[in-house]
Amino acid sequence: MTGSTLQGKVAIVTGAGGGIGRATALRLAEAGADIAAVDIDGQTAGETARRVESLGRRALALEVDVTDADAVRRSVDDTAAALGAPAIAVCNAGIIGEPSPFHEENVAHLRRQFAVHVEGAFHYMQATIGPMLTEGWGRLVCTSSIAATAGYPRGSSYAAAKAALLGLVRSIALEYASKGITANCVAPGVIDTDMIQVFGADRLERMRAAIPAKHFGQPEDIAAAIAYLCSPEAGYVTGQIISPNGGLWFS
Repeated sequence: MTGSTLQGKVAIVTGAGGGIGRATALRLAEAGADIAAVDIDGQTAGETARRVESLGRRALALEVDVTDADAVRRSVDDTAAALGAPAIAVCNAGIIGEPSPFHEENVAHLRRQFAVHVEGAFHYMQATIGPMLTEGWGRLVCTSSIAATAGYPRGSSYAAAKAALLGLVRSIALEYASKGITANCVAPGVIDTDMIQVFGADRLERMRAAIPAKHFGQPEDIAAAIAYLCSPEAGYVTGQIISPNGGLWFS
């Protein structure tokens, strides 16, 4: 994707305070979009917004807990008032939690994983699809994970939540394909962000060695895939899973 292909579009990016979310916000801004940077940490959202503005685009920083449906709706209304109706929603907010064997897994952790990943995406897609229907154009993208299709030993709740996103997105894709709205997932492999530090140095080195590319992905690798899915060029791409993972598939 080159040039200002998203000129005049407004994008909401959740989990935009760092990592994949920040890289995505900046990549979409480079393509011409104005950005609402959403994060549970208002300070990091603010830093992303400032970086977007340094690229010559308008930006809004919003401190939002994506599990709060009312707060999500207010943030979409605030975005529309400040920047214009959102045409793009990138549902990237996520958590990982401490790895634990399934027989020790806590149901509260399972519920938290689903609340952030699935309910959070549900809230934002539902809140933004109205303006997209009005315009006859929209892009919905959710950040899933390679764990959704490959599994995640000691991370069953995380993998289950990320897998649920696939069913949600594919159903939305089928329902709105004739309305000019696409819905897709990216399913990253191991990406070099703060989230993976939960694994510790020894396990991280084993993970790196298992990747055919022999290095972790960067947030910008995922942002590039998301930017494509948000572009006009991807208008015939819907209900898909793109997995930038360096060749890594678990067996």
